[in-house]
Amino acid sequence: MIPTPSPVLDAILQGWKEYQDQLVVVVRPLTPEQLALRVAPNLRSAGEIAAHLIASRADWFFGVLKEGGDEMAAITQWQDPGQPVRTAAEFAHGLEVTWTMMQSAFSRWTPGELTESIVLPWIGPKYPITRSWVLWHVLEHDLHHGGELAQTLGLRDPNVKLPPPPPDV
Repeated sequence: MIPTPSPVLDAILQGWKEYQDQLVVVVRPLTPEQLALRVAPNLRSAGEIAAHLIASRADWFFGVLKEGGDEMAAITQWQDPGQPVRTAAEFAHGLEVTWTMMQSAFSRWTPGELTESIVLPWIGPKYPITRSWVLWHVLEHDLHHGGELAQTLGLRDPNVKLPPPPPDV
């Protein structure tokens, strides 16, 4: 079955794509020193935030929904202890490849697949999730941690170039 177009879903995904593009613009030029910035000693560094955001995308789409391949399997580990320090170029690539994988899934999922029950072994059948729930969860996770990343960079380094806010509608 071919997915049914949805103007609302299309608008949400377009907005998310624009946010994704802004994340790449912010992350790509960061120096190792900027990636090491943190707001407080007990909080994640900018690089740790980026790794968490990217690895979480891969975890949900590869680990739970079985989307993607070997590269996604490797990216799921980016936030694990003992992982190497990653560069801005690696983070930009991670954002781009996870986005491409997610966009591919969005374009293939049918309305029935969006609402199909998925039982997570660690939660059990009493609380199934759906692909639409995962879509929302990863979107809100991106927004939360993308904001955390921008705030960390903006508070700690006035030279970081953040995209301007969109004009008021």
